[in-house]
Amino acid sequence: MPSPLFAKKPLSLIHEEMKGENRLRRVLGPIQLTSLGVGAIIGAGIFVTTGVIAQQTAGPALMLSYVVAGLVCIFAALCYAEFASMAPVAGSAYTYAYTTLGEIFAWIIGWDLVLEYAVGSATVANGWSGYFQAVLGSFGMTLPTAISGPVINYDPNIGQFVATGSLINLPAVLVVTLCTIILVVGIRESASFNAAMVFVKVTAVLFVIAVGAFFINPDNWSNFAPYGYTGLSMFGTTVLGQSDAGGRPVGMLAGAALAFFAYIGFDSVSTHAEEAKKPQRDVPIGIVASLFICTILYVVVVAVMTGMVPYNKLDINAPIAAAFEQVGLGWAKFLLALAGVAGITSVILVLMLSLPRVLLAMSRDGLLPASFFGAVHERFRTPYKSTILTGIFVGAMAAFLPINILLNLVNMGTLMAFAIVCAAVLIMRRTNPNAERPFRAPLVPLVPILGILSCLLLMFSLPSENWWRLFVWLGIGLVIYFAYSRKHSVLARQRTGGMA
Repeated sequence: MPSPLFAKKPLSLIHEEMKGENRLRRVLGPIQLTSLGVGAIIGAGIFVTTGVIAQQTAGPALMLSYVVAGLVCIFAALCYAEFASMAPVAGSAYTYAYTTLGEIFAWIIGWDLVLEYAVGSATVANGWSGYFQAVLGSFGMTLPTAISGPVINYDPNIGQFVATGSLINLPAVLVVTLCTIILVVGIRESASFNAAMVFVKVTAVLFVIAVGAFFINPDNWSNFAPYGYTGLSMFGTTVLGQSDAGGRPVGMLAGAALAFFAYIGFDSVSTHAEEAKKPQRDVPIGIVASLFICTILYVVVVAVMTGMVPYNKLDINAPIAAAFEQVGLGWAKFLLALAGVAGITSVILVLMLSLPRVLLAMSRDGLLPASFFGAVHERFRTPYKSTILTGIFVGAMAAFLPINILLNLVNMGTLMAFAIVCAAVLIMRRTNPNAERPFRAPLVPLVPILGILSCLLLMFSLPSENWWRLFVWLGIGLVIYFAYSRKHSVLARQRTGGMA
């Protein structure tokens, strides 16, 4: 008898479960799903991280970094879209891994998605706090140090954690609380709120492109790739390209590994397949359309930003707003800071919207307590208990931990998830060749193989300490799996005639 660790959930069982009564409400169409994707993608990645990556890692070649990161996401997006059309239920990559690779891999990817969405939400909440305080600063208001930031921060110059003098990052906690309340009320209200935020920030991005284009100085692009076009490391040793004083790789490719954070969230569209009106059609449209739209916007905005201001003079905290101020358009700084607040809010909303649905799928399979994580509110039809727990967990991290501790770990975990989804498509095509696929990823096996290799390439372009952080997180997850999930797995009970 095959090991229960590698037991696979039949696709037919997933389709049967879709007929149950305790399901989420199908209210999302292709426009709403695309809006959710855009809402998750455009945010801190473009309003915050562009400045620091351009200044310290890639220079104006950050334009190409976004293209490379976008290509990696496209390979993964096509694989996500195929699975989402085959199994339109909550769970995203977790569900896909369960049907192809087995239970232990499903748990690993589910635990990895907890890392992506929870830590990603906390990271973005930190960025929101900075932009919110910038808006307050426009009115001459400053928050007391005790409530304005994380308790500790990492100083790369001395390689140690240092106290900031703050006790709690109160703005970050407040925005997480607001998003939690909205998410508990219902998916329709969440999508409507997100759509409003998306409109604000897309308008701001188009404003940056339309107005900033008149202030581009082509000389600012003359040193296009000051750090080179590579930047590849293997467990802390740079094997291709340059490295900085701390030994971290720099260059266009290294910039792509960091810029990848800006794309985190497009996969969240697949977690809402159970709430899509016509999931086989609408989810693939939402995934591919949101990714395509955001890639174009990213590249153009970076081109404008690095054309307006030399890359080494960009502000690393609010690069877009500060760039307009540096060219004499100070009046635009407040508007762009305000748009940044709106844009980052929608990212937090979508990331926190996705995590409870992954936990819901895991609880249905017995890997988490169903009485808590599987509870769906009778009126709102949302997984309210896990949503509240997500808010508490994210709020706690956002309250005390700084952005630079969380950022790279999110990239590492997400890249691993994408690689597993690409591998799952290859396996499913072989093991279930006749399964109905309303959407088929093109050029298989080329696209999934390119997805796996490109994800690994970017993973090795991240600083080596992120590998160890990932291993620690996965180790914690495996302890939980063997202590609880393996014994309570629905598939395991079925195989043993109901015995735990």
